[in-house]
Amino acid sequence: MLSEKGLKMNKLQKKILVVLVLLCLITPVGILFPAFFNAGDAWGEWSAQTVKELVGYVPKGLEKYSDIYKAPLPGYTVNSKDRSIMHKSGFYIVSGLLGATITYVVMLLISKIIVRNGE
Repeated sequence: MLSEKGLKMNKLQKKILVVLVLLCLITPVGILFPAFFNAGDAWGEWSAQTVKELVGYVPKGLEKYSDIYKAPLPGYTVNSKDRSIMHKSGFYIVSGLLGATITYVVMLLISKIIVRNGE
């Protein structure tokens, strides 16, 4: 039988999951707004060259480390021929859901370890 405290945790977890799913569903705003305002790339997803064009120079850290990490789905797509906003929006949502799921599972495991060690 679950205690009242246990039920509150489950409700809190459900609320957190709902918020995370909603945030994942609105992630395409990051590419829709720049497309709508003809502003180029999504905010913060700039290459070193784009940063140089925007601010006039490339910070040393960005210049040094920009080629180390390669995204698993460059351009948020598996089909590089289809560059439509709707196609990219779908992959933005999938990426958001995947990232939120991984984060949730890791935090759940950490919390279980903490609770187990605290008892």
